[in-house]
Amino acid sequence: MVSAGEVSGDMHAAAVLKEVKNKIKQTEIFGMGSTALLDLGAEILIDPTAISTIGYLEAFKNIGQHFKNLKQMRQLLKKRQPDLVFLVDYSAFNMRLAKSCSQLGIPAVNYFPPSAWVYNRRRADKMAAYGTNIAAVFPMERDVYQAAGADVTFVGHPLLDLVKVQASSSELRAELKLSKVRKVIALFPGSRHSEVESLLPEMIKAAARLHKDYQTEFVLAAAAGITDQFLAKFLDKIDFDLPVLRGSNYKIMKAADLLLIASGTTSLEAAILNTPHLLGYHSAFTTYLLAKYIFKVKFVGLPNIIMQKEIIPELLQNDFTAAKIYRQVADWLENPVKLQQLKSELAVVRKKLGGGGAVKKTAELLIDKGGLRNG
Repeated sequence: MVSAGEVSGDMHAAAVLKEVKNKIKQTEIFGMGSTALLDLGAEILIDPTAISTIGYLEAFKNIGQHFKNLKQMRQLLKKRQPDLVFLVDYSAFNMRLAKSCSQLGIPAVNYFPPSAWVYNRRRADKMAAYGTNIAAVFPMERDVYQAAGADVTFVGHPLLDLVKVQASSSELRAELKLSKVRKVIALFPGSRHSEVESLLPEMIKAAARLHKDYQTEFVLAAAAGITDQFLAKFLDKIDFDLPVLRGSNYKIMKAADLLLIASGTTSLEAAILNTPHLLGYHSAFTTYLLAKYIFKVKFVGLPNIIMQKEIIPELLQNDFTAAKIYRQVADWLENPVKLQQLKSELAVVRKKLGGGGAVKKTAELLIDKGGLRNG
């Protein structure tokens, strides 16, 4: 039985369970997920991705439906008594489901478990008490759950197997029609319309000044759901060249000298490719207050969380301004040694993420904990 509540969780779950099915041919999969699990042949009875949100208070808008889904999953758990439950991300929901697994004596493996290393370490205590097996993707995750007494396997982060670009930077610049001699800065304003609307205008203002003062070249990496029509209102009045590229994010990251990005997985991808970047974040004000003052989240960017210090500059909320972006990038351009220092730090981040093979290691953990066998 699988429980994945968001698009990213659905993709990570499907990658692991595909490996399980390759090894254990007759594995049957059912539960909660979305298109990636459906494509794998799983019996998906609940697809909650339409109500998934970012932010603490924002999630309450659909709390009634979340509890209905939880009730249905608990009923399925009792009725079908699976050999194993695979919990992927979706922490508040899956913590409750983990408790039900414990009460029924059904083993569970949690991949991308609750972020007890960011705040509220009691979450790790609870998961340990439930007997949930933790497939840790981050080193600090491993440490917190081990300290709580949980059964932990450090599998590393699956992005290490996905974020790979074989071509050199110069080859990629030729392919993407980027300058071979100028500094290239790529803009990654996010995959949601709200992110683009709050971050891209300041990115463009900073880019205009940097282009004028340092003759830098820019490129905009557009996410799949961000159309040219939507971008037109931001790009129509600019007086410098800003090509829009799609479907080549990793190539753009490796080809560029610097990145301006929206907070999220993109920062970890950039770290794996060893590309310096500045991180911007703008959330609902209530979410920001909860994170900063109640849960006391020190950093937003995953590279900073992993290193437990700010190696990637973070410009949050009203601090994400064109003037501050300009000052940081100008400092990097005028002091190349600072960029090299940052690259050295990013190399350490990559090393801390493990040696690769997370999907295979997690699949082997599922097979072991579920007692799955061929024949």
